[in-house]
Amino acid sequence: MGGVRVGLLVDSDAYGGAEVYVRQLLRRLPPSIERHLVVAEPVAPRFLDLADRCASLTRMPLARGRTQASELPPLLRGIGADVWCVNLVDPAGNRAALGAACAAAPTVAVLHMPGEADGLRELYAKAAAVVTVSEEITGLLRDDLGLPADRVVHVRSGVDVPERVVRPARDGGPLRVGAVGRLTGQKGFDLLIPAVAELVRGGHRLTVEIAGEGRDHAALVRAAAGLPIRFAGFVRDVPAMLSCLDVFCLPSRREGLPLALLEAMAHGLPCVATDVGDVAAAVGDGALVVPPGDVPALTRALEALLADGEARRRLGTRARAVAVRRFDAAAMAETVARILLRIGGAP
Repeated sequence: MGGVRVGLLVDSDAYGGAEVYVRQLLRRLPPSIERHLVVAEPVAPRFLDLADRCASLTRMPLARGRTQASELPPLLRGIGADVWCVNLVDPAGNRAALGAACAAAPTVAVLHMPGEADGLRELYAKAAAVVTVSEEITGLLRDDLGLPADRVVHVRSGVDVPERVVRPARDGGPLRVGAVGRLTGQKGFDLLIPAVAELVRGGHRLTVEIAGEGRDHAALVRAAAGLPIRFAGFVRDVPAMLSCLDVFCLPSRREGLPLALLEAMAHGLPCVATDVGDVAAAVGDGALVVPPGDVPALTRALEALLADGEARRRLGTRARAVAVRRFDAAAMAETVARILLRIGGAP
């Protein structure tokens, strides 16, 4: 390894799309970037399989939710990175991590979701650049925080797009609906539960599998009691899970541009999602998009797909075509790499 030393900082209490984004970078950044990963204990085990892609891998105590973490500045300075890339789930949650990185070296922040930004102007002004995954987040940083336009870069998220999709033959059993994401209110799985209850009352035969971890796990399990909903926990092989589904659903309340949705589309699944962040603009006619928080609309969209196999086939075909054109992770990583190399002082 050699070239520019890049530190990648992941300060998260649960594994989700923002962490998948970092995995994409670890796998795809060019050899001229020497990778040094610093990752919070709660999600560190999800990165151990990529240790061979890193010059170093350091586990740290979770700092998320704190304004300062005294242990971080000396840890980050000791790594000696030329530039830090800090993964931010939302504007305010990772303040300690962002501040420590900015004090250690020029820093590129990657912001995945919109959110409350009051009092953050001075902190974000310290970043050499902020990469955003949606135009909504770009507007937040430029308009609400007043960051210069040339310091805020919108880079559309990307996923692995398989060359072809192979699905097991249908066995005549219940249709399979799936979802992937953190088990928090932001992802809206509590809204999917009453939608499933209504579909079951209407006579639809279906099963639902929700993959992911998070603080709302116990509450969601209680709410789904008696329904054909299974909480699968962390699923390492998401593509294998997606290959067994008939419909994908992500009823989020807030997003930038969710990787779980893009991955489902890349696997040719008919998808139902909510009109949050850049979802509607980015996916176009590649998914059914409903208003966030609208359980009746969510129910109707799922019902339309469950009741019509040809509609599922057509939407899945469009979804994959959109993903192939717009959501390849290689393009995303190439753009982020150029930013890191420039700020890290590459010749």
